[in-house]
Amino acid sequence: MATLPICPSFLPWPHRPASISFHPKNPSSSSPTAAHVSVSVFVQADSPPQDPPPLSDPTQNTRFLWVNPNSPRAAELARARAGSARRARLASAAAALAACHPSSPAIAAALSAAFPDTPSEQDAVIVLNTTPTNHVPALRWFLQHAAVRNRTILYNVVFKALRKGRRWRETEALWAEMAADDAVQPDNATFSTVIGCARACGPRGSALEWFEKMPAAGCAPDTLTYSVVIDACGRAGDAATALRLYDRARGEGCRLDPVICATVIKVHSASGNFDGALNVFEEMKAVGVKPNLVVYNTVLDAMGRAMRPWVVKTVHREMVGQQVPPSRATYCCLLQAYARARYGEDAMAVYRVMKDEAMDIDVVMYNMLLSMCADIGYAEEAEEIFRDMKASVDTRFRPDSWTYSSMVTLYSCTGNVLGAEGILKEMKEAGFKPNIFILTSLIRCYGKAGCTDDVVRSFAMLEDLKIAPDDRFCGCLLTVAADTPVEELGKVVDCIDRSNAQLGAVVKLLVDGKASTESFKEAARGVLSAARGVVKMPYCNCLMDLCVNLGQMEKACALLDAALQLDIYSNVQTRTQVQWSLHLRGLSVGAALTTLHVWMNDLYTTLQNGEELPPLLGIHTGEGKNMYSGKGLVSVFESHLKELDAPFHAAPDKAGWFLTTSVAAKHWLEAKKSSELVAV
Repeated sequence: MATLPICPSFLPWPHRPASISFHPKNPSSSSPTAAHVSVSVFVQADSPPQDPPPLSDPTQNTRFLWVNPNSPRAAELARARAGSARRARLASAAAALAACHPSSPAIAAALSAAFPDTPSEQDAVIVLNTTPTNHVPALRWFLQHAAVRNRTILYNVVFKALRKGRRWRETEALWAEMAADDAVQPDNATFSTVIGCARACGPRGSALEWFEKMPAAGCAPDTLTYSVVIDACGRAGDAATALRLYDRARGEGCRLDPVICATVIKVHSASGNFDGALNVFEEMKAVGVKPNLVVYNTVLDAMGRAMRPWVVKTVHREMVGQQVPPSRATYCCLLQAYARARYGEDAMAVYRVMKDEAMDIDVVMYNMLLSMCADIGYAEEAEEIFRDMKASVDTRFRPDSWTYSSMVTLYSCTGNVLGAEGILKEMKEAGFKPNIFILTSLIRCYGKAGCTDDVVRSFAMLEDLKIAPDDRFCGCLLTVAADTPVEELGKVVDCIDRSNAQLGAVVKLLVDGKASTESFKEAARGVLSAARGVVKMPYCNCLMDLCVNLGQMEKACALLDAALQLDIYSNVQTRTQVQWSLHLRGLSVGAALTTLHVWMNDLYTTLQNGEELPPLLGIHTGEGKNMYSGKGLVSVFESHLKELDAPFHAAPDKAGWFLTTSVAAKHWLEAKKSSELVAV
């Protein structure tokens, strides 16, 4: 038997035994060695003994494997090896291109060295897609030296890279080069990419201009192109053009798809047309287009902005029923929608799901939740969120000044002085200085707890920090003054005077029992006329509360008259042939009581003039409570009407309404002729 040379192709893998065993199914011998054939059998007996070939070093990357050239896998393995070598070569070319200075000679030298032979079109596409820079010079080199069948493809790749880098001027310059190349014809992908670049970084309206160039280039817009240009018009604030293009796409038979529907829904939402956004969502389902995750998230965001949490819940249930897996964006939309609408239970449920699934919640969303908790009195939930923020490993999600402000506001609403002071101390230790919002909430908290001296001390902090008081801060001082005992009222009035001298003068005229009603009314009119719109009604409410608390009913009526003339209180009374109603919702207790007495005086005057009352009279107080005082007009009016022995009774089927008949009201008004009822 001839000796078989031991060649590298026969070397075993590392840790593989040097002998090969063969075990027949039906061994004919019982000898333990009969079924074992070693490779040494094939070596001549007279050959000198040889050491076994050394095993490959397992620390080396090189491994030897013999491949049968007749095996079908031989060609596959050869292709894999060739592909791997090609990918490495192309990656090296892209890296060399990125390292070059953006000058044509250096780039040409690098690409010539990387491609000694003519590169293919696919080689060019891969390099242009991979390199982060020098796309345009590399494109010129490949157009000259590569075997390119469709030059438009290479241009599209570079346009895409320029869009990603937001390089609009280079995009326009490259388009001019492409237009000068007779062998290149732009296609829909070219226009979609250029329009997308114009949307991202081009001049206003440029996306629509490029869209309108498509017919001249022999291109008909498709769904993707329509989607890009509609989105560009929506981002530019041109909702009318975006919707016109949407109607045009439908008229041209362009089939709806989730991309274009999500774009149109977003355009409607950005322009405030939330009904239109919902209509597009329902329309796409009616024509058989199944919403995807992007569409659902867009609708949830739109309905959250529209303050329609009930629609948000319906859409979310539908999404779950359609087995569309939610993303982090989905939970963010839900959280924002419920927090804005003050749906406390739903917002906290979403928050806990996000926390259980370890989703990132940024500080803005944390603060939104805390603001919601402060407004609806969720103290325990706010403290849970605050602890989670402080325990966050990521410093980006740690509490900031707005976080501390929300916590102080929460404790202020509940009158928890110790809690508010603890947060203030913790805030200072964290390196934040109190701002106007925190000091406003702190003063409100002290005022609600009856700590007048602490109110004055907090006001001094404002001056020490050189923070200028604003309208809301002055309104807070007015709120505190309305609840301050007469013997300590002067301390708060002094703070008001130092914050706003004109407002302080009005309060001093109010407190001074000897000051005339007319002078007080004119001073109050001047302050209310100069105040910002958002604080006009709070100022009136607080001043009338103070009037009622001090027994200055004549000045309260004069202030109400000035407020009605300035349209600060609108639609307080409504009259129909069937019912006259007094609408007090949104007014403070003092303002509501003042308005009630003036209204009753008007009813009495009507009867004195021989006129008839309608069959029904009603007083609408609403059901809610004041966020800071905790008082509800329903309970206050129920007891007040009983004190007056008025015939108004709570309506069983209309919450927040007190009703009576004209007969009962007439009898009561005629029986009451005292000056206490008929206040001038």
